[in-house]
Amino acid sequence: MHRVLVVDDEPQILRALVINLKARKYEVDTAEDGAEALRLAAERHPDVIILDLGLPDMDGVDVITGIRGWTRVPIIVLSARHTSDEKVEALDAGADDYVTKPFGMDELLARLRAAVRRAEPSGVGDEEPTVETVDFTVDLAAKKVHRAGRDVRLTPTEWHLLEVLIRNTGRLVSQKQLLQEVWGPSYGTETNYLRVYMAQLRRKLETDPSAPRHLITEPGMGYRFER
Repeated sequence: MHRVLVVDDEPQILRALVINLKARKYEVDTAEDGAEALRLAAERHPDVIILDLGLPDMDGVDVITGIRGWTRVPIIVLSARHTSDEKVEALDAGADDYVTKPFGMDELLARLRAAVRRAEPSGVGDEEPTVETVDFTVDLAAKKVHRAGRDVRLTPTEWHLLEVLIRNTGRLVSQKQLLQEVWGPSYGTETNYLRVYMAQLRRKLETDPSAPRHLITEPGMGYRFER
């Protein structure tokens, strides 16, 4: 059974989410402000967090930053903020998905299921378990990345994006395919998600993020991984 932490200061939304999540056999913790959210995230170790940005004591982006300091738990932002800049800010801080209010409960639950799946270990099968480049090493079985003798901490979404590219080494993966494989079938046009996450991966993995040699952009088409 998966545990969900719901963070929102609107009682009606909190109640609706708790009812729907418990009906689907999720364990649910709730918080109405950022401080409580950070405390519960540390104490209860949820499998996924649903987070409103407009909290009474701090901005939700600061909550994301605080959580990302120690865990890669999937974070789904649920917010009335609609502008592209605000979405990018939350994604850049470490959120894995962004849902705007008002929202459809079925869509939110589908995104939650996708976030949980991305965070769970997956079998590697007969594929090469370790991929080495001159700059970093990726252990597909252990879901770990090493660079300069140290572990590189990736969020679940960053890892899933990297994994899809590595499993297609040398081949162009279209923007639509990446969006649908990493975020889900209802995605296909949110190319700003890809720009944000590819920039994050390059900062963490590439020697020169402005001139990447492994995470290659094919303008207007997609991305390609090269050793």
